[in-house]
Amino acid sequence: MDVTQKEAAHRAASDAELICWVDEHDNPLGALVRSDLRQRGLIGRCTFIFLFNSAGELCVHRRTLSKALYPGFWDTAAGGMVADGESYAESAARELEEELGVGGVELVEHDHFYFEDGDSRLWCRSYSAVWDGTLCLQPEEVMEARFLPLEIVLQEAQQKPYCPDAQEGLRRYLASRR
Repeated sequence: MDVTQKEAAHRAASDAELICWVDEHDNPLGALVRSDLRQRGLIGRCTFIFLFNSAGELCVHRRTLSKALYPGFWDTAAGGMVADGESYAESAARELEEELGVGGVELVEHDHFYFEDGDSRLWCRSYSAVWDGTLCLQPEEVMEARFLPLEIVLQEAQQKPYCPDAQEGLRRYLASRR
């Protein structure tokens, strides 16, 4: 199976995952298949993990072209949808390990907020972590990744397509640190 076939198979499996469905106040309502949640315009839960190195640089990665939302966009956070029966913290740890191969790090919780755009409605919780080890990218979801100074990330976000949901999380994270 080539990379494109693996990405397509991963996308189909991802679309079939049971996701935590919540109301406008982030109260759980049950579980729905990810694709149903998205197609029906319902609200799910999502995590963002801002991964820094000890020099203060932020890890940014480029999403694969097979992603349902924001294909090929740059992303300032690892993360994703919270699965049925999973806490935000459990989801954050799982997503960080799946996408970037980073496990066993301390996750610092930062913010809980609502985000909505034309493609998604999400209750989000953001975290940060520090990692100086090697990244092990999940090829079905991440094309490339690198650590960059925050100033460069913010400049790039004005010129390149960056995921708007994670950008909102990053904006809120940076505002809270001032």
